[in-house]
Amino acid sequence: MLLCVVVVSATAQERDTTKLWTVSGTNTLTFSQTSLSNWSAGGENSASINLLGTYNFNYKKNKTTWDNTLILGYGLTKQGGDKARKSDDRIDLASKLGIAASEKWSYSALFGFKTQFDKGYENADDDVAISNIFAPAYFSFGLGMDYRPCEYFSLFLSPATGRLIAVADDRLSDLGAFGVDPGEKSKGEFGGALKAEFKKDLFTNVNVATKLELFSNYVEDPDHVDVLWDLIVTMKVNKFLSANFTANMLYDNDTKKSVTEGPAVQFKEIFGVGLTHSF
Repeated sequence: MLLCVVVVSATAQERDTTKLWTVSGTNTLTFSQTSLSNWSAGGENSASINLLGTYNFNYKKNKTTWDNTLILGYGLTKQGGDKARKSDDRIDLASKLGIAASEKWSYSALFGFKTQFDKGYENADDDVAISNIFAPAYFSFGLGMDYRPCEYFSLFLSPATGRLIAVADDRLSDLGAFGVDPGEKSKGEFGGALKAEFKKDLFTNVNVATKLELFSNYVEDPDHVDVLWDLIVTMKVNKFLSANFTANMLYDNDTKKSVTEGPAVQFKEIFGVGLTHSF
């Protein structure tokens, strides 16, 4: 990941001078620690570290636009004598190609890919993983219209979206995790999708980036709408230091809270102060 950051940073200026590509990104490293020694009030030692990278590669020529966003996140936390466990783990790629139909509307195609880097466990002492790289992995492709009234907001509407859920882990596949049939490695879905994105400096040195994704499967349980909401708030202290808040909410009728329990609303938030590098 760090090598990718160096390469992207080194080529950003060259790409910008073409006036066709706009390359930007933010790398954030946050760290927190609690150390106690003979502390009468009690408590446990703890430490956590999180790395988040957000990169944008956007192309524009005449009526054609091609917007690409890559989000990479990974974090670990350790409390007391427990093993270190993940606090964040995601790979999220979105690529949207558009051809202008009017000043604010475009005919668009959107491709999405989501998975994770590493195995995930329900508890720190567990030896049996409940998720893994490409278990699950989500691939989606939709055709529709994109509404962009201003630079900081866009709304993509797709009445025709295909989605593939992949589970490459044999044990999880045999259990039928993440909605696949037991023993199968993938499941296809077809439905309608909505994706809204907002990114703007609301105040001086305070940037808010949020997105909402909705998907309804026409074939199976169309009334169960899958919801994904992401929020990243960056508050810059100076050129290198910042306070960062991220929140993620997920509801997916195919994703169980564990391999034995039913679907539930999932929520995660991370807040920390650390180093930030933007280009």
